[in-house]
Amino acid sequence: MNEFWLTIISYAKLILLTIVPFVLAGQGTMLGGRTGIFNVAQEGIMLVGASVGFLVSFLTGSNALGMLAAMLAGGLFGLALAYFTTHLRMDQFVIGLALFFIGVGLSTLLPKIIIGVTLTPPLIPTLKDIPIPGLSQIPVIGEIFFKQNVLVYFSILLSIGLWWYLYRTQAGMELRAVGENPQAADSLGVNVPRARYWTAILGGMLMGLAGAYLPMVYTGTFTENMVKGRGWLAIALTFFGGWKPDTILYGALFFALIEVLAYRVQVLGTAIPYQFLLMLPYLATILVMMFSFRKARVPAFLGQNYDREKRAL
Repeated sequence: MNEFWLTIISYAKLILLTIVPFVLAGQGTMLGGRTGIFNVAQEGIMLVGASVGFLVSFLTGSNALGMLAAMLAGGLFGLALAYFTTHLRMDQFVIGLALFFIGVGLSTLLPKIIIGVTLTPPLIPTLKDIPIPGLSQIPVIGEIFFKQNVLVYFSILLSIGLWWYLYRTQAGMELRAVGENPQAADSLGVNVPRARYWTAILGGMLMGLAGAYLPMVYTGTFTENMVKGRGWLAIALTFFGGWKPDTILYGALFFALIEVLAYRVQVLGTAIPYQFLLMLPYLATILVMMFSFRKARVPAFLGQNYDREKRAL
């Protein structure tokens, strides 16, 4: 295989590697939004997931336990969001911001309490590639798609599974109805609060896992603010993707492409200031939103709390 194809394979593999946090956080945001819950705490939840996932992996030596702990931590944040907005009917945006700040604080506090200040950063083993027998032997395609870590496979299968669930099953149609018209869904026997609770919790779990991906794949250690705005980009990605699992996956490919391009240009040592390159994903987000926002179709009841007693009146 010549150098050209090796370069193409390297770039394509890196892009697939980079989509994971965008896909997981974007699908988590989409799930809650489909029942009317607008979560804006992604950045904080991802930071908590990164911190907790790293700590549990470091203490137990198991990345699987670290990922599980990160999902549980994210799920608790989702539970809190659902409780305050569905049960107490508090403002979703305010609660989301509060959870974001709590997440940021906890993510730095926990490592200092459990590990303390060290001269050298503690490290955990990063996730290894898992070649799929047979498929990984296909030239070029096998190298790109079938020699990845487990969370790359999971994020793609998750997107396909969510699309099938939302658009090909009765339960998925009922779930979408909650976010479009909860009064009508309620009158048809759909349990609106239960739908909001489980989507918020599952969405938080996916965001926590998205955060845990960063130390387990990129760095092998936890650093403050290591999410670097990916949580905020996940919100933009969800709007860009029209709150649909398939288009969110496509959008994640675009965001990952921009991120990989920015880092590659830095490595090449061009005269372009690295501060400008770091801005590229956010500039791309603004441009994308300018062209796509008018066409974006959001759930009609997004961000609004549902009061069943008022409906009865």
